Amino acid sequence: MSVWTRLLPFLGWPRPTRQSLRQDLFAGLTVGLVLVPQALAYATLAGMPPVTGLYAALLPGVVGILWGSSPLLAVGPVALTSLLTFAAISPMATPESGEWVTLAIWLAIYSGLIQFLLGALRLGLIANFVSNAVITGFLNAAALIILVSQLPALLGVDGGGLQSAFTALGGHLAHPDPAWLWTLAFGPGAMLLLWLQKRWLPRAPGVLVVCVLGIAASALLGYAGFGGAVVGAVPAGLPEFGWPAGLTLEQHRALLPAALIIALISFTEAMSSARSLPSPDGRLWDQNQELVGQGLAKVASGLSGAFPVSGSFSRTALNRYVGANSGWSALFAALCTLLCLLFFTGYLQHLPRAILAAIIMVPVFGLISPMAFVRLWRASLDDGVVAVATFVVTLASVPYLHWGVFTGFVLAMLFFLYRRAHPRLIELGLHPAGTLRDRRLHDLPPLAPGVLSLRLDASLTYLTAPLLDRFVRLRLRDEPDIRVVLICASAMNAMDATGAETLERLHRDLAGRGVRLAFSGVKKQVRDVMEHTGLLARLGEDNLFVNNREAIEALAGPGTAAG
Repeated sequence: MSVWTRLLPFLGWPRPTRQSLRQDLFAGLTVGLVLVPQALAYATLAGMPPVTGLYAALLPGVVGILWGSSPLLAVGPVALTSLLTFAAISPMATPESGEWVTLAIWLAIYSGLIQFLLGALRLGLIANFVSNAVITGFLNAAALIILVSQLPALLGVDGGGLQSAFTALGGHLAHPDPAWLWTLAFGPGAMLLLWLQKRWLPRAPGVLVVCVLGIAASALLGYAGFGGAVVGAVPAGLPEFGWPAGLTLEQHRALLPAALIIALISFTEAMSSARSLPSPDGRLWDQNQELVGQGLAKVASGLSGAFPVSGSFSRTALNRYVGANSGWSALFAALCTLLCLLFFTGYLQHLPRAILAAIIMVPVFGLISPMAFVRLWRASLDDGVVAVATFVVTLASVPYLHWGVFTGFVLAMLFFLYRRAHPRLIELGLHPAGTLRDRRLHDLPPLAPGVLSLRLDASLTYLTAPLLDRFVRLRLRDEPDIRVVLICASAMNAMDATGAETLERLHRDLAGRGVRLAFSGVKKQVRDVMEHTGLLARLGEDNLFVNNREAIEALAGPGTAAG
């Protein structure tokens, strides 16, 4: 790969053919027709003016595909990142206000810079520290929060809180007015149509059809005139690119934790989309390059006056489903957004907000998966606890959703360290098949009289070395007739300085008691540490066996005395 291809990865795209461009054009137009109404919906979910959704769908989608590594990943506004944006800013400003927009822009820039630096420094593996259990718990909680947040708009009731919403709903039921009845027709009706389209006509741009029907019906009925909530005037023209207005130092500090959470969670979402849909041209997905692309896309969104973006699983799947071959489809989708901004924003003012709520809610239902918790619990009790804890804390900490991710992350790390500090350590016995197996599990005799053979199923580090040392010393205390300690090291992939010092001390103490310390199946990397620390010379080559069979032949015979 040349330097230019590394800096400008789109130079490595395969040369398009007339047939591939025709397919990409069709796919791009299909995705673009879905993207425009979704962008408006996700802007409202983020608490932003609707037009900023179109800004977030224009330049960021182009930048994300040009500098990313997945040719089919659709970059733009998504529900989860929009919710995180709303949650991060809601304690600091009023939705759709100038201050809110400025905070959202800075949030996009900060989260984008974090992702860009992770990718540029080749630190993409850091994203893997957010475990699947944390993502599962957070996604399910976030989906419920999104659904609840959109119910007022869907049902045409006051969104000032649950109590006021129920009061308003009771009033509407007692005295139904035309605006509320038509809201019910637009909101739940749009959800029904979207579900039917997804089931029976998955290739059709159902979101666009629902919006066109809703706009036409709203305009003909004069829905806004008798109190119906609509998008309102959407300014035409390109976004004004530039650096955002300044914030106070305290506001900058308050945005940084949320920016980090958005950077990690949104990249995990994009990563799952990119991995699940292989590249048509066989190119391998590069998580570091994708971090660069996603980061630059977020920065571009901020400089466009919009909010953080990410990779969309639903639009990416649609892109692949309708026959996209390369990143050209994303460029054609951006062209749809551009045309809408220049020529068609006037039609959007009649779009009922209840339909935008339906557009948000229908795909979010797919994020709710109770069985995911069951599968995690069956596979690992630790993962089940982490997922449930993340879910509960996320719901309890609204609007500070980052505490849910932080709780899950800390719990996952604690469980990880605990398991690494308490690995499987077993005594081995001679099986009739001639191999060494767990004595307790198979009720086996020892390898030979006076021989203690054991296996540590982990690397020998500062976490596990004390466990091994204590195990050996307790056995020697209980069985003073032991003359050989055989450590089967086939599962020992590494050894640090603490491990080497522990073995050095153990060898010295055992030798003073006339007990031989031997090893079998030592891997090269562990043997190298033994050699560099001088432990190998003090042990002697005759105490290192190539494998367990050689150790059995040497120690099961008469020559088991200490040496």
